[in-house]
Amino acid sequence: MYRQLLMAFLPLAALIAIPLLLQPKAEDRTQTKQADAAKVVIITPHSESLRYEFSRAFRKYYNDKYGKEVSIEWRTPGGTSDIVKYIDDRYEAAFRAVWQADPANSPWGAASAANFDNPKAVAGSGMPEEALKSRKKFLDSDTGIGIDLFFGGGQYDHQRQAAKGYSVDAGIQQKHPEWFDDKVIPYRFSGEIFYDKQGKYYGVCLAAFGICWNNQRLAEMADKTPPVKWAALGEPRFFQKIAVADPTKSGSVNKCFEMLIQQQMSEACGKDSEGGLSTGWANGLNLIKRIAANTRYVTDSASKVPHDIAGGNAAAGICIDFYGRSEAEWAAVQSGGTDRMTFMTPENGTSVSADPIQLLRGAPNRKTATEFIEFVLSVDGQKIWDFRKDTPGGPEKYVLRRMPIRKDIYQPEFTRYMADANADPYQTCKGFEYHPAWTGPYFGLIRILIKCVALDPLPELQEAWQAIIRAGGPQAVPEAMKVFNELPFDYADIAKAKDDLNPDKPGNSMRSVLRTQRQWSEFCRSKYNKAAQLARAGK
Repeated sequence: MYRQLLMAFLPLAALIAIPLLLQPKAEDRTQTKQADAAKVVIITPHSESLRYEFSRAFRKYYNDKYGKEVSIEWRTPGGTSDIVKYIDDRYEAAFRAVWQADPANSPWGAASAANFDNPKAVAGSGMPEEALKSRKKFLDSDTGIGIDLFFGGGQYDHQRQAAKGYSVDAGIQQKHPEWFDDKVIPYRFSGEIFYDKQGKYYGVCLAAFGICWNNQRLAEMADKTPPVKWAALGEPRFFQKIAVADPTKSGSVNKCFEMLIQQQMSEACGKDSEGGLSTGWANGLNLIKRIAANTRYVTDSASKVPHDIAGGNAAAGICIDFYGRSEAEWAAVQSGGTDRMTFMTPENGTSVSADPIQLLRGAPNRKTATEFIEFVLSVDGQKIWDFRKDTPGGPEKYVLRRMPIRKDIYQPEFTRYMADANADPYQTCKGFEYHPAWTGPYFGLIRILIKCVALDPLPELQEAWQAIIRAGGPQAVPEAMKVFNELPFDYADIAKAKDDLNPDKPGNSMRSVLRTQRQWSEFCRSKYNKAAQLARAGK
């Protein structure tokens, strides 16, 4: 009888079990839900705190607008220089595959590899036909690298990536022309470009550069004068008390050094309009050398400088405004309200530059990526940059301390919620005018030159500077200072120097480029050794 009952219930049990067995596992249901969600892939040097706040805010914005979830995948291979190299390598590999897949093309060769992303490969340039063809085919293609957006990293690198053809028009200017005028987002300010007129990148927030110092360390020094100008960081009193970041590892730090050079060139032009640029160029580089000679250390991380200064590991240093303000606030919290660290932007000492975002060619999720750009540029997106926590539209967990790019945010209705209510870059930086023609074409050269004249021969540089200080300072040993200040080349020869660093220039090679850099470093090393000898001799 039991057997008969069991046989009778088996069909019913099967009907109940089959749906349960076929139901997706919890993890499968999650994957299905994520698969149905919109997606955007972003490569960025930005910090985890910034990624968290913009992920949270954009998900809410997207859900409110479309009633759908959105997934944000962040790629963080390193700093801006690392990202640029990553994008370069990925596009070359991707387009090589496209090129080789077409039997009508010639074999992929050196001309194709060197010129598919070369903005100079245009008709009439005299370049080989293969170079022109590869460039045209790349610009006509939708070659992608599986990434939608490049977010952050500075205008210089975004402009270069756009010129290569890696980014495309996101259409934001056509959709919101009212955003792109002098009342909201100016095209140019303090000599800096804030967005591409063809829509290939858009500045989304602003950054300026400044000086931070530890108030306690400064109080312990014989000369307690705050270093409110760039030149102060090169004074003998700060020997072994300065912290700086390596400009070869950080585009923003290199930009700061460029501002320092520009200020010196501007001042020199006011005194001698004819020879001012050459004099100012030399003055700026020699100031950088003195600052490097004063360093306690050189770090790869720009954010480490204000952190260590707040902790007293260095007396002063150079940093980006948002790093300086954030660290000063955190140091005050830790010390019970005591102002351990001060940050300030040197008056007429820096321009204000834009930190952009761009839509990459072949973006796999173009619509969602464009929505992300639109959100970041909207009033709601701009609030995330500097609003305090628990304010209307502000961040949930982290105060980012970044300056919005939109001018209309700097109004009482918004500034009352901002962490830096009195920090209006459109006011504090209006006295500085950046001249792109002076140093802009040589931004990459400046990075390498600083490495050759200050970082590679740093022990010899510091030994010479210490000998000069012990001899009574620069004025006491003029011969030593004259040798100390010699440079591998003058500003009049800067275009040739740039060409010497270009491995793609006919007659050059990577070996010749490295040889040139080594010659510059050895030139400076020998000068520092001689300067040290002269200083010890009291000359």
